[in-house]
Amino acid sequence: MDILFLCGSAQAGKDGVGDYTRRLCGNLIRSGHKAQILSLCDQQVISFTTENQEIEETIVVVHRIPISTENEQRFIWTQRVVRELEPDWISLQFVPYSFNPKGLPFWLSSFLKKIKGNHKWHIMLHELWVGMDLNDTYKSKCIGLLQKNLILKILKFKKEIALSTQTDLYHYKITELGYNAQLLPLFSNIIKNVESGLETAKDDLELRFCIFGNIHYGAPVEKFLNDLKLALSLSEKKKRVKFFFIGNCGSAIAEWEKVLLEHHIDVEIEITGFATDSDISDLLLKCQYGISTTPYLLNQKSGSLAAMFEHQLPVLCIARNWRTKNFRQKKFLNLTEYENQASIIKFISTKFIASDENSLESVALKFVEGLK
Repeated sequence: MDILFLCGSAQAGKDGVGDYTRRLCGNLIRSGHKAQILSLCDQQVISFTTENQEIEETIVVVHRIPISTENEQRFIWTQRVVRELEPDWISLQFVPYSFNPKGLPFWLSSFLKKIKGNHKWHIMLHELWVGMDLNDTYKSKCIGLLQKNLILKILKFKKEIALSTQTDLYHYKITELGYNAQLLPLFSNIIKNVESGLETAKDDLELRFCIFGNIHYGAPVEKFLNDLKLALSLSEKKKRVKFFFIGNCGSAIAEWEKVLLEHHIDVEIEITGFATDSDISDLLLKCQYGISTTPYLLNQKSGSLAAMFEHQLPVLCIARNWRTKNFRQKKFLNLTEYENQASIIKFISTKFIASDENSLESVALKFVEGLK
């Protein structure tokens, strides 16, 4: 098949959906398909450009339209790419904030409807709308209602559209709207560095936890560390604890540092800001356990969690209480929801259960099967 992927931005390492799309393209090309990317609202270019980007020794052709472009010109360039490629499928990788800084791309539905060609349409709904949390503000719920209506318009611009999404929650919400969607798990954008020579840490005297990427607000850090210390005090083997903060963790890292220091726990910050995939992989390989601060119901869309799974780390979810109406989440493989001291003791004794569910190869195969 010939597939054209539409996303927001395509600068390597600067946009999670762009990185996801590039890696998926690379796999599809190696499998014998043709695939290219068109970024419609690219934040890192100032003029329309076509370039070759390499991923896993595979060249992917990427067309990039600056975010500052007027929609009329954006359509002209888009239609030119579609006409030259003549794809069998166009796959929209949808995140509302990729196409508008306020998450309200009112122009998108009519824009897509104007694109001419003999292609079929696929939409990957990476995100839906804000305001799902029962505790969200009135403002968030209002914005979410607008985003929900925008998504409905996009889903109606064409009679037949193949749909995919990443989370059980989003699958449930799409079903409520009256549509069927394929559940397509998220794979890691961080490739395991098999040539590093490092093995997953096995130190009987030290427990190594990693937190990778942006830390979400509201995690019960103080309670968790009190329970962790109590759990370790009951262990026959007294162990040191070390925390690795990897990548750009955001402002919420300050609370973690403060509480960790107050509890006299050894804190090690290996990387702040941008790091190469190889460096991140090496650090993940040093650790025994991962920590996710993403609310439990949303972890299926966490690239950080997918990366920790790629490196065979069982993960403990320490996050704010996030609940939505009429939905109950089933338990996740290799992800434990922190509740109390008992859940920590159980987690530390947990072994990672190997699964190909989040592997690139498995996801790419499901993606292709969903288009047939």
